[in-house]
Amino acid sequence: MFPLFKYHVRSIFIRWRATLATILGLALVVAVFVVLQALAIGIEKSSGNTGDPRNLLIVRQGALAEATSVVTREQYNIIRYHTAVARDDSGQPLASADTLVIVNLPRRDGTGSANTTLRGLAPTGRTLRPQVQLVEGRWFTPGQREIVASRRLASRFANLHIGGKIKTGGVELTVVGLFDGGRSAFDSELWLDADEARSAFERPDYSSMLVRPTSDQAADELRKAIEGERRLKMKVVREVDYYKEQTRSAMLPRMLGNFLAVVMSIGAMFAAMNTLYASISTRTREVGTLRVLGFRRRSILLGFLLEGALLAAVGGAIGCLLALPMHGYSTGTLGWETFSETVFDFQITPILCLKGLVFAVLIGLLGSLLPALRAARLPVIASLHSA
Repeated sequence: MFPLFKYHVRSIFIRWRATLATILGLALVVAVFVVLQALAIGIEKSSGNTGDPRNLLIVRQGALAEATSVVTREQYNIIRYHTAVARDDSGQPLASADTLVIVNLPRRDGTGSANTTLRGLAPTGRTLRPQVQLVEGRWFTPGQREIVASRRLASRFANLHIGGKIKTGGVELTVVGLFDGGRSAFDSELWLDADEARSAFERPDYSSMLVRPTSDQAADELRKAIEGERRLKMKVVREVDYYKEQTRSAMLPRMLGNFLAVVMSIGAMFAAMNTLYASISTRTREVGTLRVLGFRRRSILLGFLLEGALLAAVGGAIGCLLALPMHGYSTGTLGWETFSETVFDFQITPILCLKGLVFAVLIGLLGSLLPALRAARLPVIASLHSA
């Protein structure tokens, strides 16, 4: 079998023009597949990195996201003074009522504008989110129309530098600091004081509530107490679980990636098929010689399948290399829940590259199957007498 393997490898190099075209076609298919899947993985990781497992997020029953939820001040005061809620060193409950507002801001590169999420929160809200770290300037002052912007949003939108002013809905806000969200969903937000957000944007109520129970047992007790109280009509979820569920933004690029991969793979399969058909038409005498030397039809079939798989593996590897520069590239897309900018990084993992290689080899095998069957069925005598 080894001499047959050497024969097919040599044949690949002899017909290098057709081989190169097939390899490049497969490389393009795999590169597109890997990049679009990396986009979806990046969005999912951004949501997966968000939240603290000790925190509970409270929203209105039936609300699919914070932006569509309502928490009244009465509900907030009832819940935050519950005995199961932990307190800080000063004796204040570790609870924060948040107000979410969607604002439209101009892009820094002048290509238009996009929605962004403005989160109003109490000072306690920062304590409950330790992964968010101030990197420049200062935090907002309660009662003042000041905001602290994500550093990554500041690189994408105009006027989000320290001292910059943004106007939205007749409200002017001054940027006093920049924070790093730790590559989480908070990297897609602007923060300000919760009560100032309610006042400035005329919101009578909050959107959601974040609390930290004293223990896991207390968390279960608090959940049962809140969800069991019909007057509250609230739903309680762990903060990390809530953000893991908010990954619907990744569905579109993943589905698009799969669709494009299927469409392009059909073209790549035909390219591989044509390459091998053309190759076999010029190698019928060689195939006949192999049969005379004792190679069975099955060996001929496997040899040509191997040739197609080798072409595909090389194309797949090149495709992965072409996609690698996108790893870690920061970009943004439209969030499914709020239709606002979601910032994330492309994530190309070893598993994803392996999937790309397997995908390429499958394309190569499928594209090689019919030509390989034709080669295996060539009559020996007719092959030897071919021109």
